[in-house]
Amino acid sequence: MNRLIARVWRAIRGPLQWRVLWVAHAKFVVGVTGVVRDDAGRVLLLRHRMWAQGRQWGLPSGFAARGEEFSETVVREVREETGLEVAPGRLVRLKSGYRLRIELAYEAVLVGGELKLDPFEILEARWCSPDELPAEMQDSHRELILGHAVLG
Repeated sequence: MNRLIARVWRAIRGPLQWRVLWVAHAKFVVGVTGVVRDDAGRVLLLRHRMWAQGRQWGLPSGFAARGEEFSETVVREVREETGLEVAPGRLVRLKSGYRLRIELAYEAVLVGGELKLDPFEILEARWCSPDELPAEMQDSHRELILGHAVLG
């Protein structure tokens, strides 16, 4: 039976193989977070309108668009939420295990732009040093800022 399956699999190479894989496997959305720092080492924090009360402060975040490089999601989300331009850096977190979501986080460096908040998503922005983070912050984002991120 395995030989027959292998023979059929080899015979349907190309787009049909990809369609079979797509149907047979789980689909995920990819959440991407940016740990954006300025030249002074301060981190960009945003107070998100849609996040739970008491935990609204966090890093710029959003979902990857279809076909988008994940590091470019950070660039796009920061620009959309704040008007600032960033250069993406290294991957600092990759976490799966959620039902339909995978979470990634990248370091990023401020390279320009003018702060102009998206009033629909963002209530407030501030630059903070790692030792003056607000108490009403996402724990996972605090870990990213303090360098406790884990790949895996």
